[in-house]
Amino acid sequence: MTEQSKIPVPKDTSEARSLIERAAGTFDLRAFQAPLAPKLPEPRERAPFSAEAAEPAQPVQRVAPPARPEAAPPAFDGIPARQAFRGVFHPIDRKHLREQSLIEPEGPVTGLLEEFRIVKRQLLMTAAESRAGRGAPHGNRILVCSSHPGEGKTFCAVNLALSIAAEKDTEVLLVDADFAKPSVLSALGLPGGRGLMDALADPDIAVEDCIIGTDIAGFFVLPAGNSTGHDTEHLASAYTAQVLARLTAQAPNRIVIFDSPPVLAASPASELAHHVGQALMVVRADQTGEAALRDAVGILSGCEDIKLLLNCTRFSPTGRRFGSYYGYKE
Repeated sequence: MTEQSKIPVPKDTSEARSLIERAAGTFDLRAFQAPLAPKLPEPRERAPFSAEAAEPAQPVQRVAPPARPEAAPPAFDGIPARQAFRGVFHPIDRKHLREQSLIEPEGPVTGLLEEFRIVKRQLLMTAAESRAGRGAPHGNRILVCSSHPGEGKTFCAVNLALSIAAEKDTEVLLVDADFAKPSVLSALGLPGGRGLMDALADPDIAVEDCIIGTDIAGFFVLPAGNSTGHDTEHLASAYTAQVLARLTAQAPNRIVIFDSPPVLAASPASELAHHVGQALMVVRADQTGEAALRDAVGILSGCEDIKLLLNCTRFSPTGRRFGSYYGYKE
């Protein structure tokens, strides 16, 4: 067996230092240490107080710092940060809604309520994608229209707005854009007043002052205003984009619904289509013809996303009966 000797212990104790001690000797680890707090001078002994030697105290004059200029609210394309609706608030008669066969807020679950829950979900998803930068811009603006009068566009626009107002994190502004024959206010039982066309025709009128608040949380209404005889020309002006931008300035959770005149009966709908991200074409079952529908969709070509809503249908080949699961019966 090979003789094994013990490993000699170095006499110099510096060679027996640990790795940490060696590293401290090679690298200056003091550079990584937090600087020590400066040592405060020791308090000097106070001399005994003498009333004769004491001088009268001089009043200290405090100079107020210069006032900081108030920062202007952040701008959004030249528009104030967030537009506050300063119009008058009016309660909405729930009985009047039932008489109009409209959705009743806080009311029972009905087949109509369930149907518009389905309708609004796709519209809200498109609006969310638009806010995220996907799809067409202004997805939070929805144009509700029809080919001819009497196909239920106002009925669908009001019910859609009432349904969206029930969302917990979304508010809705219903705009009556049927300037020749406005009917949104009468459907909701609200008083008339200045509206969108007044703000477009007169720059001194702020559009947010024309908006009517309601006792339904998150539900606002903008009347049509006084017709000027040049409604389409006002809508086609560059000023329209600025006015409509004020309705959604810095309010990503706000949906604006426009109830427009029939596409084949009045021209404002074609101009409004250039300012919205979605168009909802109401088609009345057994009444709206295919040729009229194709013609109306072509006129709304300014909007990239056009959806169809079948209204007044009485038969479903798949047996849909929304609301029956909650006990509602027609």
